[in-house]
Amino acid sequence: MAEKEKKDEKEGQEFDFDLGKVKFGGIFKGISDLINLADKVTKEAGEIKKFGEIKGLPKEAKGIYGFSIRTLAGGKPLVETFGNIKKTAKGPVVEEIREPIVDVFNEKDHILVIVELPGVSEENIKINLEGDILKLSAENKERKYAKEVLLPAQVKKESIKSSYKNGMLELKLEKI
Repeated sequence: MAEKEKKDEKEGQEFDFDLGKVKFGGIFKGISDLINLADKVTKEAGEIKKFGEIKGLPKEAKGIYGFSIRTLAGGKPLVETFGNIKKTAKGPVVEEIREPIVDVFNEKDHILVIVELPGVSEENIKINLEGDILKLSAENKERKYAKEVLLPAQVKKESIKSSYKNGMLELKLEKI
């Protein structure tokens, strides 16, 4: 085995989060690298104004932007944005509708979807399933949310079970 391959095997697999690379060798080394990456992201985010004005938009426009990083077993980490600030060729745009944070868990016999929808009541939430695409929307006077989620497997439309508490929507969908 070549010396470089031995070194790579010893140090572990490397992942690129588009913000910095993390190597997962031993579990503790990987956790250390992940903490260092989180620290770097926090420091860089600290340099950005948390509240401010985006030029060219009305003063009453309110924007929310964030991202979540998920690592999947054996796969490349997934960085997903949420909020209502969208990047366009003409610059940032604040949309009226926000994208909520959504987590999808592919379990043995069902799919679990958890959605953060703070500030809306349960009766204002709409759930629609079209094939393997779950369409979520919710709104009240102050907030509007919408998101389309590609499910990892086909599910039975009539099997959707939901619960909503403290702004957290939990959906359980039975697989076909």
